Amino acid sequence: MNLPKATFVTQIYFMSKSLHIESLCVKAGEYPEHSHILPIYPTSTYTFDDAEQGAAILSNQQKGYVYSRFENPTSDAVAEKIAALEGFGLNMPLQAYLTASGMGAVTVMMMSLLKQGQKVLTHYSLYGGTEEWLMRFLPKLNVEAVVINFDDLNKVEEILKHDNSIGLIHLETPANPTLQCVDIKAVCALAKKYNVKVSVDNTFATPILQQPFAMGADLVFHSVTKYLNGHGTTIGGVVIGNDIEFMNSVFRKTYRLMGANSNPFDAWLVMNGLKTLSLRMERHCENAKKVAGFLITQNAISKVNYLGLTEHPNHQLAKQQMKNFGGMISFDLKGGIDAGRKFINALQLCVKAVSLGTVDTLVSHPASMTHVNIPAEERMKYGITDGLIRVSVGLEHADDIINDFEMALSKI
Repeated sequence: MNLPKATFVTQIYFMSKSLHIESLCVKAGEYPEHSHILPIYPTSTYTFDDAEQGAAILSNQQKGYVYSRFENPTSDAVAEKIAALEGFGLNMPLQAYLTASGMGAVTVMMMSLLKQGQKVLTHYSLYGGTEEWLMRFLPKLNVEAVVINFDDLNKVEEILKHDNSIGLIHLETPANPTLQCVDIKAVCALAKKYNVKVSVDNTFATPILQQPFAMGADLVFHSVTKYLNGHGTTIGGVVIGNDIEFMNSVFRKTYRLMGANSNPFDAWLVMNGLKTLSLRMERHCENAKKVAGFLITQNAISKVNYLGLTEHPNHQLAKQQMKNFGGMISFDLKGGIDAGRKFINALQLCVKAVSLGTVDTLVSHPASMTHVNIPAEERMKYGITDGLIRVSVGLEHADDIINDFEMALSKI
């Protein structure tokens, strides 16, 4: 017998009205089976009781499953949990789709929204993959990216007022790796005025710290590889939207045809990580605050980017639109590339790796690692200096992280 489809909209709506977000992390999205833990459905296709049922499901007259590139019960349950978290406390039904990667989420979202001749209005200091997609691949489809400083809201409105080809405003806040923030509420208000959709990459903050839908966003997406999974065991993405008709028609069709679906085992790993998301974010934030407090006292460091520091230019904005300041830090070593390499090489406890949001502290040196092929002048424009170190503060004891950093700083 064909499985019933998980009930996204109604279940999210009613659960989010009655439970705290910590409880949603644990309970939301569980598939209605007798199994205590979400089952993995490792199947490519699903059977029908008869031809009539198959026809009813394929024509959307009956809920059910057909093919796992379309939907899968395990993936659906995880998408439902994430949507419940993003919609926590809001009188707003949401629809989510789990993808194979964060870039899969970005790609499907933009391909479903944008038409030839349109533009994406965005800002500097984006995740490298997103920037490359906007600058190198979308132009091949006759879609242009317009990059400006979103601190100047008059400039944002000026563009929206005079350029009706803007089809989407894309925000990443906090942004990677300078932790620049954008005023989501103010930008969304301008977008509504000119009938333009707004998408927000909420990967750094997670729905535990920031809820873009509450501030007017139309779409939110994550690389679930990061904090939502939290253990570095999988690659994945998710897109959540508040236009249910669009999400279940145009977006759903694009998602299916592009083959961007998550697989059930990766989805199951994400589900397990989500259960501890609230607890983990509390510790990430607590540790980051302590580590940043240590870093600002070090003579070898010229600048510390951490939203919890009053010196950060976006401290007040972050305080206004986030519940805490997150687990990400970046800082500039006075000695440039040479000092960055020496610092990275000297670390013993912390992990030398890209990515972020795992239980361990991950440290990278963009100039010699992730951005080594980008001309220095270009990365400097975005605040990625020769001595910049990016830190995803993990769940180890803060004193142990600080001791490792102190030792590594003594080697440069």
